[in-house]
Parts: sequence; C-alpha cells; structure tokens
Amino acid sequence: MRWLLVSGVVLSTVACDLLQSWEMKRHSGLRRQVFGRWPILLSVFFMAASFFCFLELLKREDLSFAVPATAASLVLETLLARVLLKEVVQPARWAGAILVAGGVVLLSK
Repeated sequence: MRWLLVSGVVLSTVACDLLQSWEMKRHSGLRRQVFGRWPILLSVFFMAASFFCFLELLKREDLSFAVPATAASLVLETLLARVLLKEVVQPARWAGAILVAGGVVLLSK
C-alpha cells in the first residue's frame, strides 16, 4: 500500500505541474479567466489528489520515508518536461534528477 500511495502522490503531482506549466506557456501568464480553462481546473483536481494521497501516506509511514520517496516526482517531471513540453534540460539538471532517483532507490531497500 505504501508504494501505491507514493505513486498516487508522484503521478498526481507530475500531472498537476505539467498541466499548469503547459497552460501558462500557452497563454504567457495569468489572466482573469484562469479558472475557466480546463487544464487549470484539471491541475487543481490533481493537486487535491496529491494532497490527499500524501495525507494518507503520512498516516501509514514516517515523514522521513514519505517526503524523500515522493521526490521521485522531480525525476519524472524533468523527463516529461523534456519530452512533452520540449524544454531544454541542462546536464546539471539531469545529474540532479539522477541523484534524486538514486535516493529514491535507496529508500526502497
């Protein structure tokens, strides 16, 4: 159950962040009708899902496990920012993502 909750936090956080970034880049910033756009509304849904999954994870696991394990979202976001959003990811950021991934792997032992 612990890794299911971690996955819920990670996937919903990634979806939220990608949707927000994509929509803000599409419209170059915040406008008055921000809540009328479906990507922003969907990102709010994913943000809430992430929050509630994280709360449930904290009920079952120590904070010292929950926070580092959910850092896997940084790795996935870096990869998807490159692939889906066509962002240029510098080598230092790739190195950071790889180090975070290594930390998540160490936590799983």
